[in-house]
Amino acid sequence: MPAGPLSPSRPRIGVLALQGDVREHLATLARLDCDPLAVRRPAELATCDALVLPGGESTTMAKLARTFGLLEPLRAAIADGLPVLGTCAGMILLADRVLDAAPGQETLGGLDVTVRRNAFGRQVDSCEDVVEVAGVEGPVPAVFIRAPWVEEVGPDVEVLARVGHGPAAGRVVAVRQGPLLATSFHPEMGGDDRVHRLFRDLVPARS
Repeated sequence: MPAGPLSPSRPRIGVLALQGDVREHLATLARLDCDPLAVRRPAELATCDALVLPGGESTTMAKLARTFGLLEPLRAAIADGLPVLGTCAGMILLADRVLDAAPGQETLGGLDVTVRRNAFGRQVDSCEDVVEVAGVEGPVPAVFIRAPWVEEVGPDVEVLARVGHGPAAGRVVAVRQGPLLATSFHPEMGGDDRVHRLFRDLVPARS
């Protein structure tokens, strides 16, 4: 999706479009009051009011971000306060610390959490559940695909959701720190826009 003229009021929310669930996030954002944009280049990132880091393979996305010259611009934008939603692999990319990381794995950082990569198991262990998310009314469908979970949070991190039952009961699967929001699950699947709306509310209105 190429960059078009900026709306005077609708925020432009980019989706890092190097690998992963890009199309699903763009479709979800298109249903909301924002201008979605597939981001592959630093110039596109520079036009965004906020960014989504989608699910996919975190090591691959980090390597491609470096190849496309996006790694340092992404880190700088996050450090400068850009609102970012990270889902599944996107949560790993936002995390300051990663357990069971691949050799040489890089992250963007900014979120004071320790996540465990592939905590829910292999692809065959993928599952669907519902979770209660602070700030969202009613249970939220949660699709976990080779998903991480949060092992530790820093003092400025708010826990938004935990698994309610089963072997992973009590595990943290959604957090927020300032303008950064991250989920272990895939809120773009299933047609439920509420997590994206929660993120949309973190994005300052365009003047």
